[in-house]
Amino acid sequence: MGSCCDHDSAQFEGLSADYKRRLWAVIAINASMFLVEMTAGQLAGSQALQADALDFLGDTLTYGISLAVIGSSARVRATAALAKGMSLLAMGLFVFGSTLWRVFVQGVPHAEVMGAVGFMALVANLACVLLLIKYKDGDANIRSVWLCSRNDAIGNVAVMAAALGVWGTATGWPDLIVAAVMAGLFLTSAWQILRQAAGEWRHAAV
Repeated sequence: MGSCCDHDSAQFEGLSADYKRRLWAVIAINASMFLVEMTAGQLAGSQALQADALDFLGDTLTYGISLAVIGSSARVRATAALAKGMSLLAMGLFVFGSTLWRVFVQGVPHAEVMGAVGFMALVANLACVLLLIKYKDGDANIRSVWLCSRNDAIGNVAVMAAALGVWGTATGWPDLIVAAVMAGLFLTSAWQILRQAAGEWRHAAV
């Protein structure tokens, strides 16, 4: 991982036909899984599944913005990364807030649905990780793409762990705990993106 103050002129900026093709593929995968997981999360009553679905939506938007600004000036790319960092921050706060709300109206989610959909999402995200791992380092725009992919894979493993916990305890607390942990992951990633993007934005202004 490059420092937010590392402005090496050789830093990858996404100007590669191969990278763009891979980005289109992960956009399609993430958009599809958002619809699947959000629907399943509603049906199963799982906050963790819905949190992970929002992560898929955030990734879809992140990848779309990243694709749109490839080849733009450093200032434009840094501004886009700042916007993505802010959206990830907002998503993390929303998931954290909705998890707190759910504590007071808690029901027991369906562990079987959580586990099955969590496994499907893990397979989808591992495919995205394999597509993008070659380009995991670069400017804040590229870095944000990698962080979102990594978050998804971690989140899917966490959802499966939550499903096991719900099944074993017959309570909704494992689901809520995992959702809170995922919210923390969103907030941490948002901070990393914002810090690097702010450094690149200041550098572009010089």
